[in-house]
Amino acid sequence: MKLRYSPTSPYVRKVVVTAIETGLESRIERIPTNVWDAGTDIAEDNPLGKIPALITDGREILYDSPVICEYLDSLHDGANLFPSAGGARWTALRRQALADGILDAGVGRLLESRRPEGERSAKWTERCRGAVSRGLDFLEEEANDLLDRITIGHIAIGCMLGWLDFRFPDDDWRADRPALRDWNEDFSARLSMTSTAPEE
Repeated sequence: MKLRYSPTSPYVRKVVVTAIETGLESRIERIPTNVWDAGTDIAEDNPLGKIPALITDGREILYDSPVICEYLDSLHDGANLFPSAGGARWTALRRQALADGILDAGVGRLLESRRPEGERSAKWTERCRGAVSRGLDFLEEEANDLLDRITIGHIAIGCMLGWLDFRFPDDDWRADRPALRDWNEDFSARLSMTSTAPEE
């Protein structure tokens, strides 16, 4: 399998963490991809021009991270990261969606900050900040329930928090969220997380 890859993408990191947790990492070749490069060919593998995209051994192309992660989870014999049915499944998917949504808002804020100063929207930036803050507050309320077995929800939350630390190191999201802070301290010590920490 081949993965269109960037070491700074939290969505790519979620896929790589999933591959490590499922024992599939050695089967995946990482293809470095800069989607902002005018000469990139990423659109050949994802018409949206985004990463991650996975080319399977059967040459099927999958995108984006929720689809790729669930595909990888179907390839191993261990405990599933995507529960098969019932409340556990919907909780895991909801947590993944919340973490990905927080990331979407964070990325929106980051991209806005890179626009020329006169073209930036303070209103849009605050909207993005608000979405991140509300999402983290919800996770703080739910943090004690994150002590159950690892699912895709846990991976998505861990990757999201790591990305916030990477891109917004001056934002102290931990200050008023001690339960989420403690959970993240334990989860981020997993080998799958320490070996995939984002870097420029």
